[in-house]
Amino acid sequence: MKAQELRNLSIAELHDKLNDFRQELFNLRFQHATAQLENTQRIPQVKRTIARILTILREKQMESGDDR
Repeated sequence: MKAQELRNLSIAELHDKLNDFRQELFNLRFQHATAQLENTQRIPQVKRTIARILTILREKQMESGDDR
């Protein structure tokens, strides 16, 4: 997903997407370990998307003043 698409989502939706992508990453790693993964480039793509989501969540926390 693009960063702009993620910025348009609410915090709850971002947390849902984060859980979805973390689950997908787990499944991809499992497939890779069992030699069933066909597209190995999907792993870094998912990692990058997770990082984008975490960055945008942090930005939204900073904007709202919740500096934890």
